[in-house]
Amino acid sequence: MLSIFNKGLVQPPQELNSPAPLNSSVKPAKLSPEILKDFVSQSGNAFSISFENATSFAYVPPEKPYSIHQRLFCAMDEIYCIFLGSLNNLCSLIKQYGLSKGTNEAMFVMEAYKTLRDRGPYPADQVLKDLDGSFGFVIYDNKAKTVFAALGANEEIRLFWGISADGSVVISDKLEVIKASCAKSFAPFPTGCMFHSEHGLMSFEHPRMKIKAMPRIDSEGVMCGADFKVDVQSRIHSMPRVGSEANWAIWGSHNSDEIFRTG
Repeated sequence: MLSIFNKGLVQPPQELNSPAPLNSSVKPAKLSPEILKDFVSQSGNAFSISFENATSFAYVPPEKPYSIHQRLFCAMDEIYCIFLGSLNNLCSLIKQYGLSKGTNEAMFVMEAYKTLRDRGPYPADQVLKDLDGSFGFVIYDNKAKTVFAALGANEEIRLFWGISADGSVVISDKLEVIKASCAKSFAPFPTGCMFHSEHGLMSFEHPRMKIKAMPRIDSEGVMCGADFKVDVQSRIHSMPRVGSEANWAIWGSHNSDEIFRTG
């Protein structure tokens, strides 16, 4: 899977950019259109969709559609989602949210996001901690022009993110795609964490602890985009909530020293 978000839409953590000058042996980062074109050209089954040069999704259906580690793409009411993995408690979640029996994981994540965005005054960390299984997902809300991504804590699903040559944020489950697209400005997406384009990066596994950036040096000895880890010595005094615009505003109202902010 591949998602690309224009720098005007998403401001990633500054530490994701490699501070080291690129040497001649490293291929430069690519521009967003080239990244999308290269990804789609690698498979005859690839599907892609773009929105006014601000966002692009690309998706390749899995070779084994009934694998435990699914790869799903769904769209509903201008919400678009790529979901990786599977939820062990999907049936109980479907009942809890009053959804139809045919709902898959991507559909559920979109419905939960939509419900909580519009009406639900629930802490964002609790919503994600209720998901039992291996998962990673990226949601783009075309109405709100926001991005929401999360990765489960058990490390069975991996996501990577980086910065393209034009400053766009690139997210993929394929490390080789991120390396080829973002040169040295990339890092693993942190497990047990969520990212919202307006409110930054935080841990849903340890929601009362801050996230800190850790310098990362690759096997060639070159400084790369930072790893992001929970700071076990830190505390956040109040929790953000997912819900209406007012609730999202609660998330964004914290000072920069309370939650790892982007930009």
